[in-house]
Amino acid sequence: MSLKRSPGVAYSITVRAEYPNEPGMLGKITSAIGGSGGDARAVDVVQAAANVMVRDFTINTSGLDHADLVVASIKSVKDVSVLTVSDPTFLLHVGGKIEVQSRFSVNTRDDMSKAYTPGVGRVSMAIHERPESVWALTGKGHTVAVVTDGSAVLGLGDIGPEASLPVMEGKAMLFKEFGGVDAWPIVLNTKDPDEIVSIVKAISPGFGGINLEDISAPRCFYIEERLKKELDIPVFHDDQHGTAVVVLAGLINALKVVNKKPSDLKLVLAGVGAAGTACARILMEYGVKNIIGYDRHGALHNGRDYGDNESKIWFAKNTNPMEIT
Repeated sequence: MSLKRSPGVAYSITVRAEYPNEPGMLGKITSAIGGSGGDARAVDVVQAAANVMVRDFTINTSGLDHADLVVASIKSVKDVSVLTVSDPTFLLHVGGKIEVQSRFSVNTRDDMSKAYTPGVGRVSMAIHERPESVWALTGKGHTVAVVTDGSAVLGLGDIGPEASLPVMEGKAMLFKEFGGVDAWPIVLNTKDPDEIVSIVKAISPGFGGINLEDISAPRCFYIEERLKKELDIPVFHDDQHGTAVVVLAGLINALKVVNKKPSDLKLVLAGVGAAGTACARILMEYGVKNIIGYDRHGALHNGRDYGDNESKIWFAKNTNPMEIT
């Protein structure tokens, strides 16, 4: 049984409607919106004349089909003309969500001479002579590369590097807005793990850290492990460790509420990809002893054949102590 999605801002629409400027018309329109299951978030006047009113109705819906139904309901109101229907989510993405901004203005010739040539050459030579000074004299220390191959994007699957770009821009925004860290999407048109490692190593001098994002399992484990060994900057696979940290935090609080210990639990993980495996590892370190992981074929146990999938082999050997099948 599928769960019905509630109307939300992710599927909001803005309907511009024109109708006679008469008492009761606004009520008829909002009733039509509510009757079709829409959630009217805002009503804004665009134009008001003696005989005509134009308003924008911003409405939360539960999906594309539901949005069409809401629009049809508004159109069904007598004397109402729908002029335009826009999607605020798509409008927000027009032109992309991030940009490069200078930390100071270049207003004079002197500013230019210090920020760029000839003055910048002195800074470059200082870094050449003392490589560690790159952390102080450039933006390296507050810049992260958000790297993906587009193979496991959100719940959408393997949609490719171009389609992953809006998600990576969004992650870069989160770095900046909530952490004050500059981040830039690096979307790679390759799924070869060794090639990905080589590319990231080649671009790493310009970044203070590497955030791996939405790379499918089990390749993501190999890529992260190699980069951690071969780079001298932090490497973090968000799908694994970001998820695991949040799950552990929730579990710690839940155990306090029910007054239990980690060793008291019998825990089921639905999904043993990148996130599920990382969750299992961090929960085991915290003291959870009995974890049973399920993939699309059922419970993981030592009696199954996992081929060359080393992450699932590890999972089967280290979890499910009762060998539940």
